[in-house]
Amino acid sequence: MSLRHGRSYLAIPGPSVMPDAVLQAMHRPSPNIYAGDLIDLTDSLIPDLLHVAQSTGKVAIYVGNGHAAWEAALANIVQEGDRVLLLATGRFGHLWADMAERLGVDVDRVEYGKRSPIEVDQFRDALKNRNDYKAILTVHVDTATSAKSDISAVRAVMDEMGSDALLCADCIASLGCDEFRFDDWGVDVMVSACQKGLMTPAGISFVYFNDKAAKVREGQRRVSAYWDWQPRVDPQMYYQYFCGTAPTHHLYGLRAALDMIKNEGLPSVFDRHAVLARAIWAAAQVWGQEGPLELNIAKAEHRSHAVTGLRLTPPDATTLRNWTEENAGLILGIGLGMAEPDDPAWHGFFRMGHMGHVNPSMILGLLGTVDAGLKAIGVPHGEGAVSAATHVIAAATTGAPLDDQIKSCCG
Repeated sequence: MSLRHGRSYLAIPGPSVMPDAVLQAMHRPSPNIYAGDLIDLTDSLIPDLLHVAQSTGKVAIYVGNGHAAWEAALANIVQEGDRVLLLATGRFGHLWADMAERLGVDVDRVEYGKRSPIEVDQFRDALKNRNDYKAILTVHVDTATSAKSDISAVRAVMDEMGSDALLCADCIASLGCDEFRFDDWGVDVMVSACQKGLMTPAGISFVYFNDKAAKVREGQRRVSAYWDWQPRVDPQMYYQYFCGTAPTHHLYGLRAALDMIKNEGLPSVFDRHAVLARAIWAAAQVWGQEGPLELNIAKAEHRSHAVTGLRLTPPDATTLRNWTEENAGLILGIGLGMAEPDDPAWHGFFRMGHMGHVNPSMILGLLGTVDAGLKAIGVPHGEGAVSAATHVIAAATTGAPLDDQIKSCCG
């Protein structure tokens, strides 16, 4: 029998759970795009988008997903024949680099595999070999591997080696979940999108940049009319924000989402994500004590607070995902990019998204359902996973100490 009737829970790493307030804000007739409240609302988004990224720079809004933001960033800072360096911690960095190559840009790659963040020694060696890169491409949190990298450490090596390259960061998975400090970490260009930590249906994306990147843009031989960020950050007429018709209803939803972040307070948003992530890690550690389940990223300090990648013996990850969706209405993320789809190993990975509009009851429901699924499909696992997660949550609200076993997993 299936018990899935009721509201399904989309626990993939984006699109994330959409708050009722966001959906209600979007549920309205089309507004006037030439005058009226929409213009003021759009103006109000800019300082709050900058606040979430802890940036004093500029942010351009694009009608498009995160891949659109990748191309927009590249179009403004590199041109055919330039060379960039990718620091790859999973699938998404490689996709960004592939896009650069399609634009005629030469790409060198430092490969960190699928279980590691950026480690700066290899990066330092790459800069010793050549230091003429126009940009360094990084991913703060790779959505496929769940690896979180220290972007400030990358900047420190660039400064040490005298690199004039632009430091570029993909924060599509992390913005509004894992703390990101655009100014303090010395980032020049950052890309993100609305459908993960910003809790708005997919369809708009963002490119942040500072004065250094703006000067590089001014030196470009050409930038296409659509991708050019300059009119978008200094529009003389409203339509220039978007090089055409505004994504009207997304803007209303984004306004509601940013209001929710402001009301909670950015430090509290980061703390909430950290606690809920640690609860998931504690459960995973218990499951793995008497079975094959393991966290994809070994060290807690290298794990994202927005998405957690997990491993099982193939084909058990796919079997588990199918069970949770068909029997409990819980949709888990596939093991994207961890193996080729025609490789049997592909069925040994899954992901939990815990970004944006999530709270303890949702996460404990997620963990309880996975625990039931492991039992139902016969995967060996340790008992007491949900209990371990509750200890993490209780300690966060009461100040109670965590036992050493949980501390070793959760940092």
